[in-house]
Order: sequence, then structure tokens, then C-alpha cells
Amino acid sequence: MRAGLVAWGLVVVALWWTGTAASSVHGGAAILTDLGRVCGLLAAYLMLVELLLMARVPVLERAVGLDRLAGWHRGLGTNIVVLMVSHVLLIVWGYGLTDHHQPVSELVTVLTTYPDMWKATIGTLLFVAVGVASARRLRPRVSYEVWYLLHLTVYASVLLVYGHQTANGAEFVGHPVNRTLWQLMYVAVAACLVIWRLALPLAKIARHGMRVERVVEEAPGVVSVWIRGRHLDRLGVQSGQFLLWRFLAPGHWLTAHPYSLSAPPRARQVRITVKAAGDHSASIAQLRPGTFVVAEGPFGHFTAERATRGKALLIAGGSGIGPVRALAEELAARGDDVIVVHRARDVRDLALWPELRKMAQERRLLVHGVVGSRKDLGYDPLAADLVEASVPDVIERDVFICGPAGLTRGLVRSLRLLGLPDEQIHTEDFSLR
Repeated sequence: MRAGLVAWGLVVVALWWTGTAASSVHGGAAILTDLGRVCGLLAAYLMLVELLLMARVPVLERAVGLDRLAGWHRGLGTNIVVLMVSHVLLIVWGYGLTDHHQPVSELVTVLTTYPDMWKATIGTLLFVAVGVASARRLRPRVSYEVWYLLHLTVYASVLLVYGHQTANGAEFVGHPVNRTLWQLMYVAVAACLVIWRLALPLAKIARHGMRVERVVEEAPGVVSVWIRGRHLDRLGVQSGQFLLWRFLAPGHWLTAHPYSLSAPPRARQVRITVKAAGDHSASIAQLRPGTFVVAEGPFGHFTAERATRGKALLIAGGSGIGPVRALAEELAARGDDVIVVHRARDVRDLALWPELRKMAQERRLLVHGVVGSRKDLGYDPLAADLVEASVPDVIERDVFICGPAGLTRGLVRSLRLLGLPDEQIHTEDFSLR
């Protein structure tokens, strides 16, 4: 997929090449102007790529996974901001040298006399604001709800900057083929967004009619939400996968959050288990029975299909016990040798523990609770030597890890020290930020 995106980026650069006479690239002003044009074309192209990565296109999800697509999406944002700012500075500088104007004076001239420039300016400022809010240092300080609403302005930004591209771009003025190709790119991305972000979710609402059935407290700050509907087994979701859930209740309408199933799906019922980690997840406990539910997905590769060795070690930390519990039941039901380890600070935090203990009695399943902070214990209970001592045949198992980023990174290091290849270590990032 990366190769395809790079190849199409070269096609975008080719639009500049075919729309520029070699004799016109002469002198410092022309070089600056053309560099600015290339930066603008690439910025616009990557903005479309940003939207495509998050359009929930099934073929992309299956090929790459939503976690990696979200990672690419985050990485591209900074590059787009740099290209947009470079585009503005280089174009204004180049035009200013040509017209013998100071940069500020030339900027005013461009904004007030060129078609659609005021729209492009607003679109650029919106995108830069989104980029700043998504910066690594600022991201933890911005609530998910504010972050989500701010990101919705990207759609407006893309539309606002479009007009000045075809009205002023030398690549398009007088080049109908280039203009048509550019328009088709926008239409293709818009079609993906309409189909997979709007039409299909609306169809699911009508087909499945999902509503909250009940909310059950599992542990302090942890609740399970049972959701009832029609033909839920046809959602296509597997144990270990997640969906983007939107509850049509005050405080929940505008945002969708990723939560995994915490039990295998049934024809008329599914369940998610949520730990309070912010305003949205904490308010899940207040949902009332009968609340309408909208779900997008499923997403993720954290499934039984990746367990191919007949023996599995599942390690959960915190709310990661939800997908691990669902996956454990499915693997045990098919006859795999399954060990579940739940890491928690306190015994009260062992959510779904009664269910796991019952499963251990009825199926081929072992369950271990590892309780206590590293500070209180004086050691890391999931260090490589202790994992090997607790599970001597760990090298023979598929290992699934779901929990906080720190726990996941530490366990992956430990497993690699024990000699497990990466194809036996299965993790997934459920954050879209």
C-alpha cells in the first residue's frame, strides 16, 4: 500500500512537470515559485490520503489494520502542515521577487486579488490548528471530545482549499486533462467517505436496531454494557476485535470510541467492557437501558485466526481483559491449550474474574491473576525470567497482549529476550489519536 501511495504521489508531481514549461523555470523567483507549487500539490494530495486512511475502507483495513492506518494518519499530519506552510512562504516569496514587492505586501496582494484565496487561507489555518492540537506534547492535554470535534474541521479545510487549486494553479489552468484527474481524486475520496463513513453505518442502524440492554459494574471503575439488537452475529465481528461505538445519549452523540467485545458475539446480544479512563468512558456507567447505539467496524487483527500453534498465552492489563476474555473463550472452545494472565494493581481490579474462573473449570483453560504494583512488589512480575518460570513452554505459544502501552512494550521486550519471533507476538493499538 505504501508503494501505491508513493507512486500516486509521483503522478501528482508529474502534474506540475507537464504543466510547466522548461523555459519558465529560470531565475531565483521562478525556482521559489515552482517549489511552492510542488509543496502545495503534495500537501493537497496528502490531505486526501489522510481522509482515505480513516475512511474505513474494508480492503485497507484488512490489508494493514486500523491501528497502523491510524499511525500513518498521525505521521502524515506533521508533514502536511510543513508542506502547507512551505507552500505559502515560497509562493509569496517567489511572487514578491517577480513583482518587486516586500513579502507582507505581496501576501496582501495574493489574498485580496487571487480567486478563492480567502477560502484557502481559512482552510490552511484550520488544518494548521488541527496539526498543532495533535502534537505529541499537546495531545494528552486535549480531551478526546475536543480533539474529535477539531478533526471534523479537516473536511471543511479540504473543501476550502480546493477552489484556489484549480482556479490559480498553473498545472490546471489550460490543462483540462490535469484538472479532470485532480477532480477525480477528490470524487474518489469523497465516495469512500460517503459509503463507509455515512451510508453503511446508517444501514447498520436500520438493520440491527442496537440498544443498550443493561449496564453491569464488574470492578471499581469498570462496567460492562450489554447491547441487544437483530442479527448481531452478522456484524462480522470476531472475539478480540473492536468497533467504534456511538451512544445516542447526551454527551455521547458527537464522538465514537473504540471498545472491544468482551464476550463472543451472539445473534441478539453483544457485550463491551469499559474502564473509566476519561470523561467519556466514565460516563458509560450512566447509560440508560433503551439508548440507541451506532457501531462502525469491526476493526483489528487481535483474533483467533492469528493463533496457529494450538497453544496460546493471553496477557491482559487493565481494561485489556475485555478482548482477552472473549478471545480466551473462543480459543478454548476450539480445543486450544490456553493460559490467561490478568495483571492488576489490586485484587479488586480483576474485572470479569468470576467468568474466567468458571471458564477455567469448564474448559481447557488456566487463569492467573498477577496483582500488585512493581513498586510494592519490588520487582517486575512480567520480566522475562519470571514469565519463563511461570509458563515454561512460552516459546511454543502464540502470545496475545492487550493493555496499557507501557505494559505492552515491556512484555514484547521480555518475549523477544526469551527468543519468541515477532510472528508469535500479537498486539494491537486501540487508540485512534
